[in-house]
Amino acid sequence: MRTLVINLTRFGDLLQTQPVISGLKARGEEVGLVCLDNFAGATELMRGVDAVFPLPGAALLAGLDRNWRDGLSVLWRWAEGNLRPFGAQKLLNLTATLPGRLLTRLAGDAPQVGFGLDAYGFGRNSSAWAAFLVASSRNRGSSPYNLVDQFCEVAGLGRTGRDYSLAGADPGARARAAGLLADVPAGCRGLVGFQLGASAAVRRWPLENFAALGALLWNEHGLCPVLLGSPAEMELGARFAALGAGPALDLTGRTSLAELAGVLERVRLLVTNDTGTMHLAAGLGVPICAVFLATAQPWDTGPYAEGCLCLEPDMPCHPCGFHHACTLDHACRRTVEPGAIYHYIRRWLENGAWTAPETRDAGHGLRAWVTRRDAFGGMDLESLTGHEAEDRTAWIRIQRHFYRQFLDGETPEVMLRAPGLSAGFLAEVGPVLEQSAQVLFVLREQVAALARAPVASLKSRVLGNFERLSGLWGGNPRFAVLGDMWREQSQECAKDFGALSPLVGSWHLLLDAWSQTVQRMARKLN
Repeated sequence: MRTLVINLTRFGDLLQTQPVISGLKARGEEVGLVCLDNFAGATELMRGVDAVFPLPGAALLAGLDRNWRDGLSVLWRWAEGNLRPFGAQKLLNLTATLPGRLLTRLAGDAPQVGFGLDAYGFGRNSSAWAAFLVASSRNRGSSPYNLVDQFCEVAGLGRTGRDYSLAGADPGARARAAGLLADVPAGCRGLVGFQLGASAAVRRWPLENFAALGALLWNEHGLCPVLLGSPAEMELGARFAALGAGPALDLTGRTSLAELAGVLERVRLLVTNDTGTMHLAAGLGVPICAVFLATAQPWDTGPYAEGCLCLEPDMPCHPCGFHHACTLDHACRRTVEPGAIYHYIRRWLENGAWTAPETRDAGHGLRAWVTRRDAFGGMDLESLTGHEAEDRTAWIRIQRHFYRQFLDGETPEVMLRAPGLSAGFLAEVGPVLEQSAQVLFVLREQVAALARAPVASLKSRVLGNFERLSGLWGGNPRFAVLGDMWREQSQECAKDFGALSPLVGSWHLLLDAWSQTVQRMARKLN
């Protein structure tokens, strides 16, 4: 089997394709990988890629600037000359954008897995997991699975052996990295990596906090910060140095991706924002302390490695939505304090484990999680700061329970040991779940009747119940992912009315079990 994998995302997400590639290789498949040309260097750090096809993104954008036909022509000619000769027998697209979907059509006539286009040019998702990935990625509060696990599910891989092990730097890159790290200050007893930048300024821990943490690590432990970042982040390194908090090796903009891997292999710990560098470190087995701010949260974009520390502000508004206009002057960036992070790192340096705060005050202002595997082989989080009992965590765990069964095609079961939700939260979600189950029950009967006798008045009632469901879910952040996924799947079934009845039936089973679970929880409180 020859499989072509398409991933047109950034550096970090591209690296996170590794478990998919490893899973395909374990099946004996030959793997080609399509990526953006400016991130093609990352493929040198990956295992099991038999052929790389860098998409000329700049040329494509230039063509689109002139005329959409020019852009499409660039894409078509490139696919004809590069992808079709590969002779893929399966096309696995992990990028839900239009260019990614177009490539699945242009790359050949093999079966499409993941995100593709139908014969009429409309978007098509090959599975319920693919539809869920599209829907959950838009809604921060309903994204309970790590992206790597979702990639693997979309690819149809099993839940065992999800190996996120990158190849690392070659000997030449390791030697160059050693040269870059040679000029350490006197008294240095080790190195700690600082990834200063992030994809957006609001997702970046303040430089002053990095500097304060660096001073603590140097003064108390002799650990010298190594500043990491792309050429675009060199000014962050200069500003860090200007703060004069202590010694540091500034490598921002001075490493290739392979040399960056070589540097990471030599640090004791990486302190980072949610970045590609974090995902590179996870694949190299480097210990990680990561800070998640604004739209970033560890449940879905956290490091895919056990035993990493993930920190986020303990604020009701975190994580915020992608298009949310902050009214708090991005207070989350100031909430995670250097002293709080130092507490965890100090304990880790002393006993090799991330441990709970010594006192309640030590963990004040943040949520601390350690990454671990769940019972199904996926990446999960364990709270160090007592946040397992919070509504947000309980709701995530409930979503993980129901979505896994539903997306796997199983009959969802009532949670007999559901985590507790507060009375106020139950009062918010309970009526929505109950009404949803009732509407889906009626809709299931209507669709069955409509299949027997396509009466115009019945069609109108069916459409009315479709609208009711959209209204129940679309405006509610707790259920927005349901609204998006329902729209994705029901539109697919609109092309095949015979598939609509089983779809509605499966959705009714999901919402009925979910509603019964919440009702049981409410009765326990009364």
